[in-house]
Amino acid sequence: MTTTPPEHGPPVPNPETPRPEALRESSAPQRPNVHVTALIVWLTIFPLVAITSVVFGPLMAEWHPVLRAFVLTLIVVPIAAYWLMPQMFRWYAALERRRAARNSAKRGP
Repeated sequence: MTTTPPEHGPPVPNPETPRPEALRESSAPQRPNVHVTALIVWLTIFPLVAITSVVFGPLMAEWHPVLRAFVLTLIVVPIAAYWLMPQMFRWYAALERRRAARNSAKRGP
């Protein structure tokens, strides 16, 4: 007759570990849908491209259009990807958290 050692038995729930449904309720807001994401990207990229092209336009006026676009994207994409886009999505998440808190306060306990 064999017995199963305790370390090989069924898992014992840990009362300190949150349940999956509790994790879903308290987790960060979901990612925005594709339309909101597109709007956030546009609101980030358009002003950055407009400002950069105005600032560097006189310097690049005689350049080939492809070279202008290449240099412009070399400047704009890293700024947008590493600095502005994360900030925009943090602002959006904060807005969504406030909206969720306001809606839960309206519903009551």
